[in-house]
Amino acid sequence: MVKIMAVYDEDALYARRLAEYVNRRETIPFTAMAFSNLERLKEYGDSHEIEILLVGETVKAAADEVKAGLKMVLCGGEFSIGKEEPSIYRFQSGEGILREVMTCYCTAPPEPALALSGMGAQILGVYSPVNRCGKTAFALTLAQVLSRTESVLFISLEEFAGFEALLGEDVKQNFSDVLYLCRQGSFNWMKLRAMVCSVGQVDMIPPAAYGEDLDQMEPEELALLLRRIARESGYRRLVVDMGHMGRGSAALLDCCDGVYLPVLEDPVSRAKLQAFDRYLSAAGAVSLKEKICRLRLPKTRPLSSMENCMDQLLWGEMGDFVRALLEGGGGND
Repeated sequence: MVKIMAVYDEDALYARRLAEYVNRRETIPFTAMAFSNLERLKEYGDSHEIEILLVGETVKAAADEVKAGLKMVLCGGEFSIGKEEPSIYRFQSGEGILREVMTCYCTAPPEPALALSGMGAQILGVYSPVNRCGKTAFALTLAQVLSRTESVLFISLEEFAGFEALLGEDVKQNFSDVLYLCRQGSFNWMKLRAMVCSVGQVDMIPPAAYGEDLDQMEPEELALLLRRIARESGYRRLVVDMGHMGRGSAALLDCCDGVYLPVLEDPVSRAKLQAFDRYLSAAGAVSLKEKICRLRLPKTRPLSSMENCMDQLLWGEMGDFVRALLEGGGGND
């Protein structure tokens, strides 16, 4: 049986072009129909089963009585209290709209209701003053394992994350754009979701294109941004791969609900950890120590390539370590 996706919007050209885009995608199991007239939509809905209804924000109330398996609102601005249906930022690519539609239709999606009820995401930071300790590999694996049971967003604050091979060449927006919107005062979570891409089962915002973009924001500003993403995005967990924030680390780490801190046992690494502890004391952030779970990560085989590194991490020694860590609920301090 043919599954119907109806697009109802007061802008007839927008509805028609979106429907045409859906119908050109051979991998999408829907036939899309465009409507700009409510009576025609009702008449069509009386004789056809509408599986998905994408409805414009300005005509949403009028379409409330139209039956559909899933309704999603095409919004152009901030998410408004009172909308029960999932929302999509309308001013993004057709590919971005379809990705969000299919995520909501096929899987457990990020839940806008969480933002409305004040149930913000838990922020899990991964940080270490020690270099080459497996921090990013652990963070990616943690996000993968958690995403198997709940909605997770991965964010990298590394200056040089090196995710180009992982993400491919189709990425058009990244965390630099998030920072720009934040500085301009025009950031909202629907625009953020338009930037989210999926790598395996993990949703992530591609890392900033330039480290200078991160340097232009104070750690306190980045902390406020992370809290806002956690509050408004609808994800249940944010996994944040922290960069080397220098003397502003305490403010950024303090916004996290928990911090995983990989360590090494060589003399230089121990000296760096001791310096970090002294910094926390000098910064008056002694209570932050209670959030930190120090980890001695397992020795892992070198990754053969970045293209399939997510599977290598998930099903290798790091994946086993993370699963055991989450089942046990503690670290190895």
